[in-house]
Amino acid sequence: MTYVDLSAQSAAAGGSPALGGYLATPSGAGPFPGVLMIHEAFGLNDQIRAHADRLARAGYLTLAVDLFTDGGARRCLVSTMRSMMTGTGRVFTDLSTARAWLAASPLSTGKTGVIGFCMGGGFALLVARDGFDAASVNYGRLPRDLEGALRGACPIVANFGGKDKGLKGAAAKLETALDNLGIENSVKEFPTAGHSFLNETEEGPAVLRPLMRVMGVGPDPDSAPEAWQRIEDHFARYLSAPDAP
Repeated sequence: MTYVDLSAQSAAAGGSPALGGYLATPSGAGPFPGVLMIHEAFGLNDQIRAHADRLARAGYLTLAVDLFTDGGARRCLVSTMRSMMTGTGRVFTDLSTARAWLAASPLSTGKTGVIGFCMGGGFALLVARDGFDAASVNYGRLPRDLEGALRGACPIVANFGGKDKGLKGAAAKLETALDNLGIENSVKEFPTAGHSFLNETEEGPAVLRPLMRVMGVGPDPDSAPEAWQRIEDHFARYLSAPDAP
């Protein structure tokens, strides 16, 4: 597990001058399928690194890119969220740079997937048609022009929480849009889960955590195992199988 400096590639492409990320490498000689991981609004923290380590143990060269490299969450969050809403901005150059680095790595087979959580789930939807072979969207906000943003996307697996008050009906809307576009998908809403239910610990300022629980935000150990299995099965089908599409 190591920190990767992507600043040279990013700066050359017009992205963030200090772009970097956390690389989790599977055991063994490789090469391995690659997965680009996009973090939550809280940034590249211990929880996201744990998610990356989990995918590495499953056999995926996982790069958790740090979208807040150039100033931390306080300085970068607003502009990053604005980019997710508009579908434009430097963050997309950063994600493209990270995907290209991962695909070209000597440890990579060239097959690449993308996975995102919360804010990162929204970005995973938006870049699912940008050269990836598979995508995993976890409680990500849907773009306004849903079918327009998804046209030409790779196969998608998506997990949502039925108690997520901020994304009511999102799972059904996403599934309908993907079916209309003929994009292979597996979308599920977990009735007992809320937002960020794949996390193992509560996040955010301690003073806000009671409010977050009321809003349906936090771990759900009953739903998380199945959701993770769905993610691993999806990546195994489209990234690892010898005859993967």
